[in-house]
Amino acid sequence: MPQTIIAGIGHYVPSNVVTNNDLLQYMETSDEWIQERTGIKERRYAHRTDETTTTMGAEAATIAIERAGITKEDIDFIVFATISPDYYFPGCGVLLQRALKMKEIGALDIRNQCSGFVYALSVADQFIKTGMYKNILLVCSEKHSFGLDFSTRGRNISVIFGDGAAAVVLQPTEEKDRGILSTHLHSDGESAEILAMYNPGTHANHWLKDAADFDEAPVGEMFMSHNMIDKAQNFPNMDGPAVFKKAVVKFPEVIMEALDKNGFKPADLNLLIPHQANLRIAQFVQQKLQLKDDQVFNNIERMGNTTAASIPIALSEAWELGKIKKGDLVCMAAFGSGFTWGSALMKW
Repeated sequence: MPQTIIAGIGHYVPSNVVTNNDLLQYMETSDEWIQERTGIKERRYAHRTDETTTTMGAEAATIAIERAGITKEDIDFIVFATISPDYYFPGCGVLLQRALKMKEIGALDIRNQCSGFVYALSVADQFIKTGMYKNILLVCSEKHSFGLDFSTRGRNISVIFGDGAAAVVLQPTEEKDRGILSTHLHSDGESAEILAMYNPGTHANHWLKDAADFDEAPVGEMFMSHNMIDKAQNFPNMDGPAVFKKAVVKFPEVIMEALDKNGFKPADLNLLIPHQANLRIAQFVQQKLQLKDDQVFNNIERMGNTTAASIPIALSEAWELGKIKKGDLVCMAAFGSGFTWGSALMKW
């Protein structure tokens, strides 16, 4: 059975840099407050109308395809991971196929939030290993800035997120000691509402404190209404301390699961690329696993949290900087909304 390699990689981030101090015009906060809690100094925001989740994904995909030494005509399947799609439906996979003027290949959309890249990589890996596809384009892209609450009320979430995209081209290889060694996926929906965007949705608000407001409302107004907007129920919701508490347990666990499965120890890692959720989480994981600074790559200080796109953007940057070489042992791990978490271990 062949192994799956990353044959090409690329990323795209908007040119608009938004610093912590830039956010002062919208909310009561400070550079010190944000850095202390998240480690973030700046992030990128897409152009309000000229850039979408799909267009950013297309930019990254074009780079990845070129670096893989193939053309878009060689791609035989698309996997697109995002939580900020252009439309409620259809998904971004088909929009990417249209944007790149590709042939009528299949397009699969992945909705696993911060774990989107790891989940998508695991799915694509199975297609490659079984021989079903030879050139899979995996794209992760997010445009969070369009749907955040830029007020003091929403600052705990809004200061964290940024926009950007990354893509990889996956191919089979018969080379020994190369490729994806294993992937490990988990979920626990018991506390799904701790980190969630409730509306619009089909839950009919049955669990909200003011659900009675909708008892007599027309069905359509239960999906999206002025009442929801007035009460800021159409923005993301997060219990930060609860998420942090869970993440610092599951992150190290799933990394060790991958290492143990393949007979490695943390010291054997050439590079760990964690999902860029919070620098404090990454630092905790590094300390827990006793990893050196040059074994962990973080870019959240400059990019913020780009959810599904965060790992591949960091992976692309690390590769461009020469921090990843052929044969290196690389681990990618994520934890996020759902809760979902996972890891992937590969020999580059």
